Amino acid sequence: MKNYIVSARKYRPSTFRSVVGQTVLTTTLKNAIATNHLAHAYLFCGPRGVGKTTCARIFAKTINCFHPTESGEACNECDSCRGFNEQRSFNIHELDAASNNSVEEIRGLIEKVRIPPQVGRYSVYIIDEVHMLSTAAFNAFLKTLEEPPAHAIFILATTEKHRVLATILSRCQIYDFNRITISDMVEHLQYVAQQEGVEAEAEALGVIAQKADGGMRDALSIFDQVVSFCGSTITYQAVIDNLNVLDYEYYFRLITLFLQGDVANSLLVFNEILNKGFDAQNFVQGLAMHFRNLLTATDACTVQLMEVSAEVQKRYIDQSKQARVKFLYQGLLLVNECDLNFKQSKNKRLLVELMLIRLCQLTQTEDSLSEKKNIELSPIKVTPPQVKQPVVQSVEVQSQSATIEEKNIRQELRTQQKPLYAGSVSILGNRVSNEVEVAKKVEEEPLLDKKQRNATFTDNQFEKCWLEFAGSIQKNAKLTNTLMNFVPKRMTDTAFQLQLVNPVQQKDVQEILPTIKKFLTEKLSNDFLTIEIVIAENSQTNFAYTPEDCWDLMKKNNPVLEELKQNLSLEIL
Repeated sequence: MKNYIVSARKYRPSTFRSVVGQTVLTTTLKNAIATNHLAHAYLFCGPRGVGKTTCARIFAKTINCFHPTESGEACNECDSCRGFNEQRSFNIHELDAASNNSVEEIRGLIEKVRIPPQVGRYSVYIIDEVHMLSTAAFNAFLKTLEEPPAHAIFILATTEKHRVLATILSRCQIYDFNRITISDMVEHLQYVAQQEGVEAEAEALGVIAQKADGGMRDALSIFDQVVSFCGSTITYQAVIDNLNVLDYEYYFRLITLFLQGDVANSLLVFNEILNKGFDAQNFVQGLAMHFRNLLTATDACTVQLMEVSAEVQKRYIDQSKQARVKFLYQGLLLVNECDLNFKQSKNKRLLVELMLIRLCQLTQTEDSLSEKKNIELSPIKVTPPQVKQPVVQSVEVQSQSATIEEKNIRQELRTQQKPLYAGSVSILGNRVSNEVEVAKKVEEEPLLDKKQRNATFTDNQFEKCWLEFAGSIQKNAKLTNTLMNFVPKRMTDTAFQLQLVNPVQQKDVQEILPTIKKFLTEKLSNDFLTIEIVIAENSQTNFAYTPEDCWDLMKKNNPVLEELKQNLSLEIL
């Protein structure tokens, strides 16, 4: 009976050509050997299982080969190559810094460096996990690493480059190894399966590659584990059962249910996932990745960002065509919000279920808005409530005059930027009454232009849209606070009045008022909305809100500041 060798060792690359996913680095090393531009120290860094130690061994074997091939590979026939293949080479020395990290070990290594090689041209010292060396060991190694003998070459390997001293990094040529892509990993696993006489589905190998997270050694270890479970045939279902991986079929089903607005079945699917023993947060993170993949699938330029097999990629592209991009953006935001709040929530299941309900409601909101727009654009004219039917006398002249009058009213309301203070009670009353009269006049003489929308809405609908706009402002927390705390009061059907506390708030809101009106107009389907900003009568305006007011208050409390300002020629900004 033969001794069993795991695939990670059995199929370990022995040439630069057989290294998977590191083409740029292997080409650089081969060119350095061909041109005899060899450095005295190298640092190979990168994630686990991507070929750092393997490349170090191949590099050491190749530079000691007596008859290298034209492609820059070792011949595997000379005494040096045979000694390396049979693991009896005296030119290559490996040291595990994780268990040999003391100063004494490094001093013993320094003594060995002085001895020239018996066979070959170079003595290669491979120090794995070099970041585990102590600070004293690093310092003892500095001088030898900077000026080694001509026959000595050091290759340091680490997964944590940031833990290596800067003085060590400056003495080495640094090679950063990349994570191995899903496609390269699947291709190599297919080769290994063919050599082992195992039939494997491409989707099953794709799941193994995703589980390995960029490490080929991990992928081969998982492959051996799955072969022990499945035998000579590896199927997708067997892989997800053995590895306890959440099937992406659940996510495709959920997206379909979201698009249909099916809340009940969405909750049942989530309950099924929990009953199979999967963690709720892993489910949320997987759903976020599914939304992200759907977003990348909407554009041909970003499809390559998905790390999935070709079959699954096609399914993502097909499903992305069924959903709107706006739905995918909003869904990704909701899932990300749930993931951020997951650890703080005391009822985690309820948090996830609320997220699922909100995702189902996204399409319902879009459908209701589209139906509303279709009703408004239909040829049947629906007279809104509380609107009197106009007497049609010379329709063309009346519509033109109403349009001009309304534009003048809107222009006047936009240009009224001057703030009102608490003392201007009479002015405030006049403005309110005038606006009420103007609004009534517009109601009594509605426009006949079909492009003008005049849908009715309730106070609750207006308040909901107002708060939705306030929540969408992320860069200006102060303005968001103001809009959240102050909601306009309804004066007439379409006229609203926003009462603020001070002129600073009035100025901030006035600047963004056109954007607010545009947002509300689209949400409420009403082009006749007007919003007036005033200062509340009971507000206190004796605080300093401008730089000049602040200066006057400071000067009043400390008169010496005025003299200081004049002596230093300071200005108030």
